Amino acid sequence: MTSTAVSPTKHGVAEDLLAILTGTFVASLGLFLVQSSGTVTGGTAGLALLIGYAVDLPYGLVFALVNLPFFVLAVTKKGWNFMIRTGVSIGVFSVLTSLHPMEIPEIAIDPVYAAVTGNLLAGMGLLVLFRHRSSLGGFNVFALVMQERLGLRAGYVQLALDIVIVAASLTVVPPSAVLLSAMGAVVLNVVLAFNHRPGRYTGT
Repeated sequence: MTSTAVSPTKHGVAEDLLAILTGTFVASLGLFLVQSSGTVTGGTAGLALLIGYAVDLPYGLVFALVNLPFFVLAVTKKGWNFMIRTGVSIGVFSVLTSLHPMEIPEIAIDPVYAAVTGNLLAGMGLLVLFRHRSSLGGFNVFALVMQERLGLRAGYVQLALDIVIVAASLTVVPPSAVLLSAMGAVVLNVVLAFNHRPGRYTGT
């Protein structure tokens, strides 16, 4: 009997670079909408937002600093290739998060629409990065390690972590915004859980 199995197709350098630019742009635009809604999101992006509400520092800088401790996990568990890609993604993402407010200085948008759409875009952006062996660091790295080592879906692992971040947002945002944040976190992680699971994607 002839085997019909298809070998994984390796991504080229140009494909990976384009994916990093696309994924970070989509994710950063999503985060801009989340910020515009006055809510937070999960992961280190959400943690950086919480810190940003408390300190007067550019979001991109706070995001980069929050991610520094997770680089050790990225190197030890995922290797230097993944760490370098993630470092590039974090750098590009940090720049783009500062670009959107300058290009769209004022935006009037319904908070519910902004929270849902923003997290949907962020999830799609992360999905692109995951499929090209990259991430935005932080909780993304931990979630991917848990999926690879224990078979737990990355989306579900990250959702559990995001619940902690959203709960912590009660200290800086109104309860109504926390409810929107929780809804947005579910949207983001459902995108990841349904589309990024062991054995689903064979590209390398």
